[in-house]
Amino acid sequence: MKRFLAGLVFAVILVSVGIIWIDDKTATQTVAIDPIHDGTYVIGGRSVTLKSGYSEVANLGSASKTITRYFGNDATGDINGDGRTDRAFLITQEMGGSGTFFYVVGLLDTPQGKAGTDGVLLGDRIAPQNTSIDSKGIVLVNYADRKVTDSFASPATEGKSLYLKLDPATLQFGEVVQGFEGEADPSHMTLQMKKWNWVNTIYGDGKEIKPLQAKRFSLTFQSNGKFSATTDCNGIGGSFVSNGKTLKFSNMVSTLIGCGASQERAFTDMLTQTKSYSFTSKGELIMNLNLNNGAFIFR
Repeated sequence: MKRFLAGLVFAVILVSVGIIWIDDKTATQTVAIDPIHDGTYVIGGRSVTLKSGYSEVANLGSASKTITRYFGNDATGDINGDGRTDRAFLITQEMGGSGTFFYVVGLLDTPQGKAGTDGVLLGDRIAPQNTSIDSKGIVLVNYADRKVTDSFASPATEGKSLYLKLDPATLQFGEVVQGFEGEADPSHMTLQMKKWNWVNTIYGDGKEIKPLQAKRFSLTFQSNGKFSATTDCNGIGGSFVSNGKTLKFSNMVSTLIGCGASQERAFTDMLTQTKSYSFTSKGELIMNLNLNNGAFIFR
């Protein structure tokens, strides 16, 4: 009996340190056990669930996989102003190519359990430094990146700081200037930084169109040149090309559900007419339409 108990204790110790006994041989596990960061996050417009700090999903129509994993640079504080201690940290995502994309996410402690936020893209193969959360709930991420003219063979030496404030209603981060809520810094904003919601469209003749179901119309840019959108009827997907401040959508397809009275056709037409974009200090994405015909506004 004593030998049995001793063997059982030994087996428990082996499993706890990640070693499995198989046919008198040992094998070391490589998957990190990190349940404190487990949760569901929105990365590039898609939900990703980390289990033991890791997610692996097969890419549609390809032998490659999208691998998402916890990276580190943890910070704790009250992100959403409810008096509870939340967490912010970095995760990485590899989609089968040479890139390793870094995102910052938040994990909220709510009465209902953990709640993951939308991720904010920092860049491809950056050099993370540190993350912090101040008394106002603003998340500061410091990292180094390459200059626009540098190749990926060059080291990341250009220091950057990103200040983010969470919208508790949407679980999306918005960028603020040096920790002062309410003012965005257009120079640091990117198309991929968040899911954008359509606010209105103002045409050159003064005509204005607003979504009748505002929360149904969204636009998400992915780092692989693809985009996805939701409307009051279908889901839309396709490709986009951005060069400097020019922006063009193409190869658009939808789920082809009959819509009846819907603004989807107008929304799709605006995407087709988009020629360039810019950001504002209000945290808005302005997509300019062809022939100075108007501005397609998102927030």
